[in-house]
Amino acid sequence: MAENRASGYAEGVPCWVDVQLSDVEAGKRFYGGLFGWTFEDAGPQAVWARLGGAAVARLARKRDGRMPTVWTVYFAAPDIRDLARRIVAAGGQIVNDPVPVRDLGTAALAADPTGAVFGLWQAAAHPGFGVRHAPGTFTWAQLYTNDIEAANTFYGGLFTGALFGAGAAPDFGRAPVTEVFAAGMPSQFVVHFRTGDVAAAAVAVRQLGGRVQTPPFETSYGKVAVVTDNQGAFFALLER
Repeated sequence: MAENRASGYAEGVPCWVDVQLSDVEAGKRFYGGLFGWTFEDAGPQAVWARLGGAAVARLARKRDGRMPTVWTVYFAAPDIRDLARRIVAAGGQIVNDPVPVRDLGTAALAADPTGAVFGLWQAAAHPGFGVRHAPGTFTWAQLYTNDIEAANTFYGGLFTGALFGAGAAPDFGRAPVTEVFAAGMPSQFVVHFRTGDVAAAAVAVRQLGGRVQTPPFETSYGKVAVVTDNQGAFFALLER
């Protein structure tokens, strides 16, 4: 079921995603073809991705070619500086300090004790997803980690145990990194977009110039395929 949001999200809820690309125009062709997204200007060399008029993601050109081509999930942070302090106290790192993004909100990048990078977003004019859990929109963030025990301790303590205990958040999970990646790959979040037919969507990924990293497989939260776009950014397709 689609979920419209007119206001911000509670702390620790995945509230936004963006992707850093070498070629935004190529990204528009890929994701427009795959999900039916439309695009509008979001500042210098960046675009908002929309579905049915609702904001679903942001595509931005990498400021430095050495930066990874990657999707980033952002967790809601009503008080971003306080959350940043707690991340450090829990053994994580702040990669980029909180910085205002025009009148939209305040963003930061952090890393957990296993090295997985994630974003923080304190909303102002931009509350986050306009819609999620609908086909073509964000529906899940899976942490593939080299140390599940450390991840559970970190995120469970950071977000008051809401993510991994009873009543866990419905769009954030974790698994061993070797479930989809080769041994030795770093811990990382993989953003999942919903699809009505994961096998057909995987075929479309190939036709649009992407690659299928892991063919469709069953999980406790649906059928998943892990893929890359036409520039190498990992993401997943989720049929549920």
